[in-house]
Amino acid sequence: MNNAAAIQAAIDAVHVNGGGIVWIPAGNFVTGVLFLKSGVNLHLEKGAVLTGSSQRLNYGNGDASSLIRADGQSGISITGEGTINGNGTAIVSNLLEQLKAGVLKDAQWKIKRPAENNLPKIIEFSGCNHISIKGISLINSATWVQQYLRCTDLVIDSITVNSITNWNNDGLDITDSKNVVVTRCNINASDDAICLKSEGTVLDSCVNVYIADCKLRSSANAFKLGTASRGGFRNIRVRNLKIYDTYRSAIALEAVDGGFLENVDIQNVKATNTGSAILIRLGHRNKDTQYSVVRHIHIADVKVEVPAGKPDHGYTMEGPLLKYPPGFKPDTNKIQSVSPWNNSGYDSTAIPYLHNVFPSSITGLPGHPVQDIVLENIEITYAGGASKAVNYFPLDSLAVITEAPMAYPEFSMFGELPVWGLYVRHAAGLVMKNIRLSYQTTDFRAAMVFDDIHVLKLNTVEIPTAEELPVIVLKDVKNSSIKKVKLAKGYGNTISTNARNF
Repeated sequence: MNNAAAIQAAIDAVHVNGGGIVWIPAGNFVTGVLFLKSGVNLHLEKGAVLTGSSQRLNYGNGDASSLIRADGQSGISITGEGTINGNGTAIVSNLLEQLKAGVLKDAQWKIKRPAENNLPKIIEFSGCNHISIKGISLINSATWVQQYLRCTDLVIDSITVNSITNWNNDGLDITDSKNVVVTRCNINASDDAICLKSEGTVLDSCVNVYIADCKLRSSANAFKLGTASRGGFRNIRVRNLKIYDTYRSAIALEAVDGGFLENVDIQNVKATNTGSAILIRLGHRNKDTQYSVVRHIHIADVKVEVPAGKPDHGYTMEGPLLKYPPGFKPDTNKIQSVSPWNNSGYDSTAIPYLHNVFPSSITGLPGHPVQDIVLENIEITYAGGASKAVNYFPLDSLAVITEAPMAYPEFSMFGELPVWGLYVRHAAGLVMKNIRLSYQTTDFRAAMVFDDIHVLKLNTVEIPTAEELPVIVLKDVKNSSIKKVKLAKGYGNTISTNARNF
């Protein structure tokens, strides 16, 4: 039985009468699309489960509507201790049946998987204000679990998200929204756990966002700004994240579509079994001449453990293994720097890209550096164990490392690198204080590489593990200040500078 009509009638009645609560009692209630309206609090009692219909056509004949929608509404809430079950596995199965029968259309489903617009989110609020989402659990979405688009004054507190049933299961997407507070959430997602996006015009942006005290797991990135970055991100504060079993980066800050990313302050992050600690990237995917701006970033009190294997191995939906770009033929007789393909779609020509453990990276583009970055109290422990038989890029070939300006931004985007700890290129005003990088198994690569940097300040940097010189490489670095650098025993306190022919 589909209870959508009865629940919608209750929402409409409460809205018409000036607002109030629509109570969902304990029990399992199947529903189709619901439209939340101004003044209404949809409250799920403990033991209450709203389960999305398994029939794809209940979400529309064209693009799929989200299960719970609100457009241009004010003073809306979803609260309680109950659960909203997106029923994603059943919906995807039914969608495939409809596609095979020709009832629904999808240009990519045969070669990759059904498009995101053909699958319903659980929650989607657009152009709303004064929103409260508290206490509930959201599970098994067919695509992104929840999106808040161009919303203002949004509070999300103490919710649980467990959605690993399908690709593109972002746990929480905040898009071009302002005055947002996200606290005490537990998110397990098969795509980015918490992701801020800017998808609209250059006038749109995410501004004044506070995220704190959350536990995150992801088969992509744990906390991410981007990839969509047409407008921008400003005044973003993050505190107290616990991250585990995450395939890609614990922290990923990306502006690649011509927008801005500035005034970001992230503190107290602990990540275990995570593919990378920090990714900061300024790219240029947009077709016009507008370049992104990345500046005024402060990251402090971060501790990350990076394994050798795949951190999300064994989860229902794992992140895709890297491959060479379709049609690319690797040549072992010459140096090739290529941005690996991280697309999970099928392509018979793509060859697996074998690699050693990737470092963290902070990178801009020539003439467009990332600016005013401060890292302090950072400790990253890598598995190490790099082998030249797996992949090898020589240190004296730094100049030919791909810029990959249009590549999808990920910690793996530059492919194999001659560095195990931190790779920095095209930056201006980089300050690093109290940094400790180490590996557990010997690694022949350099610990840190700085390339094309204007103003570099290193103060109290410890690298207790090293196999061979150089441990730290400076190439085209202007105006540097280096104090209290402690290298592995036997390597003294020397740093390879611009004098070397890199």
